[in-house]
Amino acid sequence: MKKYIQHAVILLVLAFMYLPILILAFYSFTDSTMIGSIRGFSFDNYVTLFTEEALRSMMIGTVLLALGVGILSTLLGTIGAIGAFYSKKSTRFLVEFANEVPIVNADVVTGFSVCILLIVLLHIDKSTYIPLVIAQTALCSPFVYLSVIPRLKQMDSSLYEAGLDLGCSPSQALIKIVIPQIIPGIISGFMTAITLSLDDYFIATYTKPATFDTISTYVVNATRGSQTSIKTALWALSAIIFAIVVVSVVIMNVNAKEEEERR
Repeated sequence: MKKYIQHAVILLVLAFMYLPILILAFYSFTDSTMIGSIRGFSFDNYVTLFTEEALRSMMIGTVLLALGVGILSTLLGTIGAIGAFYSKKSTRFLVEFANEVPIVNADVVTGFSVCILLIVLLHIDKSTYIPLVIAQTALCSPFVYLSVIPRLKQMDSSLYEAGLDLGCSPSQALIKIVIPQIIPGIISGFMTAITLSLDDYFIATYTKPATFDTISTYVVNATRGSQTSIKTALWALSAIIFAIVVVSVVIMNVNAKEEEERR
């Protein structure tokens, strides 16, 4: 009986997590204008998603922003993690403490703070995209740091010293020995940064240019509007994002399993 209860709880949790997404994906293949009524199956939502100029430019802009922020955050988070790991204990403590603040802090506070600093005090125009990129990078970098640090702690610290003893310069030892050891953490941090950038709403609302919309801001604005075709096309967008995430997770898990078997 205890085993059945455990399975039931797991199924209940999975249902709460995935059933709403699956329902939305199902309705994206219909011509219904609202959840609850099925008229017939159709691919009109997907056609609208890729033919409507506003939706297409919004998706391209959001992806480019996420990639740019992901690269910057990965560089900063990885450099910060390596620097903190090889620093003194007191310095490492200060870096870890400073890294935790943006994680615990609410996104709305981070977005508003960056808005005041860059736009109000430094007079940087929103149309330059600089406030948006800096704000999202400040949000994502700490998560990259948290992804890389465990890999550094698992690494044999004597490998770096052995590389120096064998004639490598510090930069060569870093590139040839340390970086290959922490590649899985870097990739995980990069994917996390992209996900956070795609998901961000509050920071983007405060710092984005007036003529630019991310997926999050566009969805919120579209749900308040009266264009039914746009709203239902966003169901298709949600289904595509969910499918991409599922495929990515499966590929990462399969690669990780193959790596463990090789070891």
